[in-house]
Amino acid sequence: MTETRRCMGSSIAQWAVKTPDNIAIDDQDGLVTYAELDKRATTYAQAFVGAGFAKGDRICWLGKNSGLYFTLFAAANRARMVIAPIGWRLAAPEVAYVLKDTRAPLLICEPEFAETAKLAAQDSPDLQNIICTKAGTDLPSLDDFVEMNATGDLPTIDPAEGALQLYTSGTTGNPKGAVLTSDNLFKMRPLVEDKPEHAWIDLKPGDSTLAVMPCAHIAGSGIGPIAFYNGATMMVIPEFHPDHVIDCIDKGLNQFFLVPTALQMLVNWPRAKETDFSSVRSVTYGAAPIPLELLRQCIQTMPQALFCQQYGMTETTGTVCILPPEDHDPAGNERMRGIGVPLPGVEMKIVDEERQEVSRGTIGEIATRSGLNMLHYYDNPEKTAETVDADGWLYTGDAAIMDEDGYVYIKDRVKDMIISGGENVYPAEVENAIFGHPQVNEVAVIGIPDPKWGEAVKAVVSPKPDAGKVDTDSVIAWARERIAGFKVPKTVDVIPELPRNASGKILRRELRAPYWEGQDRGVN
Repeated sequence: MTETRRCMGSSIAQWAVKTPDNIAIDDQDGLVTYAELDKRATTYAQAFVGAGFAKGDRICWLGKNSGLYFTLFAAANRARMVIAPIGWRLAAPEVAYVLKDTRAPLLICEPEFAETAKLAAQDSPDLQNIICTKAGTDLPSLDDFVEMNATGDLPTIDPAEGALQLYTSGTTGNPKGAVLTSDNLFKMRPLVEDKPEHAWIDLKPGDSTLAVMPCAHIAGSGIGPIAFYNGATMMVIPEFHPDHVIDCIDKGLNQFFLVPTALQMLVNWPRAKETDFSSVRSVTYGAAPIPLELLRQCIQTMPQALFCQQYGMTETTGTVCILPPEDHDPAGNERMRGIGVPLPGVEMKIVDEERQEVSRGTIGEIATRSGLNMLHYYDNPEKTAETVDADGWLYTGDAAIMDEDGYVYIKDRVKDMIISGGENVYPAEVENAIFGHPQVNEVAVIGIPDPKWGEAVKAVVSPKPDAGKVDTDSVIAWARERIAGFKVPKTVDVIPELPRNASGKILRRELRAPYWEGQDRGVN
């Protein structure tokens, strides 16, 4: 691999010399060339160092996707700091948790999230500065920050150090900061370049890809390293809307990633019938298999595009397994029910409860080992050790089988995660938000099938003995005050008592069973 493409900052610097006038970023604020991006990233990095921030300090971002976010990602990398984007849909208490966990001295927010930022900051003792991306609020602007701080000398980057910290939850309900290094983001790229089956990597200088998934997810932030490694143009839209994606296609977009729910919205959008999709060479998707009818609609809309399913998680820096284009058959086939085969350089096995490998065709948990596995959970060695063993195997929480050809098929989840419209929802987070409601004695949260979102969040509660009838609308409103809207239950069932095993653990699987009856897998 070219030594100068080991991280965000050095990749941009290389293209600023080789192709200075090529467009690096195309977003709602305009076009930015690689030469301009290189200069801006350096200016922000020097201000971070000049402000006294140290190696390894976290910079939090509270905002939607933007070219500025990716510029700050590169700047933090050059300053040997770590960018930690926070989901803009999160409620103030959830934002405060991330700020406290990162111990970030700096939070950069967009104007529409200024009030949330200030509210969250009240419970974040390590936060020294909140700045806004633009003037017009009562917070200092990013330009003010740059002007106020002296220019600092930039340190030498170590690609083995953390560069990106993304928050993922778990069965305990407390989000964990998965720390990804520059090596995670860049080192394995040569192994998967220039292979037709790895269609999302097939980018050259001047090609374009799309940042549309939220930047607080690996599917969002991970687009930056892909684009900048390859010297490509990254079109950035703040959040998904079919019109915004079609606007980019009208400009000649070559490649994009969407979850199947969003892909369905796109191809069925009225404007899609009049759109020329001929520039689109590849479409990738993840979080769920593609329904056969949707694949047919996509092929009809984009007949020249290659389709590729990606499987991965935050802790694996995104994709570790793909279902390649040749396995996407509009007539249907068995492999389209699976997630495909591991990438070059990625090991994958199926293990039992004792973490021993099982025979082909036997259900167990997916474990994976590669240079894509995260560095650790930030400041959380106990949870890190639960997820990654001493031999480097990372345990995903997905229950699956592997066939004789090495293809993997997910059957269920070992953990209780729900994926709704591509967003991860963890039952414990939702349950914690509902606990304390004056009418609720116990609560269990499950995912049930949903034709639009894949899975929908449902709460099952039992009433307090003296509470009388539970007002389910009140339970939903109570949760909405405490957690992000996409985590709030769509429906609430009331039963006299929640089922438990002999040790007292709530049997979520028993609660889920009636809703998933007749389906060939227990997840969507």
